[in-house]
Amino acid sequence: QVHLVESGGGLVQPGGSLRLSCEVSGFTLDDYNIGWFRQAPGKEREGVSCMSSSDGGTNYADSVEDRFAISRDGAGNTVYLEMSTLKSEDTGRYYCAASSINPVVCTIDSPDEYDWWGQGTQVTVSS
Repeated sequence: QVHLVESGGGLVQPGGSLRLSCEVSGFTLDDYNIGWFRQAPGKEREGVSCMSSSDGGTNYADSVEDRFAISRDGAGNTVYLEMSTLKSEDTGRYYCAASSINPVVCTIDSPDEYDWWGQGTQVTVSS
């Protein structure tokens, strides 16, 4: 049975940092791309970052480039999203998701390509 469980969210002041974790089970990260998405109240879900399963290649939304970093714990089953210099507009519920469509290049533009989703973890950036 496939599961993705996010953790690490919380309340942080602007300029602060958080590390989100996505622990997966029921499949291996060698076979699925992992994407991070977020959704703020009243807004559509948007892609934040992703990592391809074939070579660990990454993509980032322009709004988080140079502030966020996606990584994997080696041969383990956890993907991280390191977030720094957080802004109020980073507030939202963050979800990780798994896709097997294209292991060579991951995308954050098409949430529909992702097969499995976690329940999300809330990130609130506020003073």
